[in-house]
Amino acid sequence: MRLPRSGAGWTIAVFGLLALLLGALGLIWPETQLRLLGFEVPTERAPGDYTGTFLTASSMASFNMGVYYLLAVATEWRPFYRFTVWFRLVTFTVFTIAVLSDVAPDRFFGVAAWEGLGAVATAVGLWWDARRAAAGAAGSTRPDDSAAAPAPDAAR
Repeated sequence: MRLPRSGAGWTIAVFGLLALLLGALGLIWPETQLRLLGFEVPTERAPGDYTGTFLTASSMASFNMGVYYLLAVATEWRPFYRFTVWFRLVTFTVFTIAVLSDVAPDRFFGVAAWEGLGAVATAVGLWWDARRAAAGAAGSTRPDDSAAAPAPDAAR
């Protein structure tokens, strides 16, 4: 696996790695994952309580998403980076509404904040990368940058 080649790539790599690790945590130690999210962990579950099933599905989705993000970094798939900005903002909104409407505990707002801040960080990284690329392109058109070796035909 190669390291990210851009600022935006680093934000996607960090999110992907954490999604992968937290997904694995939820698969291996689901009670720990529930406690991190601020949910109660009863000693015994009632019949028909499918919390474990839902957590397994969510953890597997998180694990897979981490793999997708890391694959996007390995290929520097910039359209994917842009796509994640908008959908992470949607996720931030939905999770925030879940907390404000008492569907999720207050501590769950940390997940919403992570999504929102991650979206903003990636957006800033994309902007910074574009500025850097534009400055590099503008800098290479200066007359004093023409110190390249002559073409083989011109040397004859």
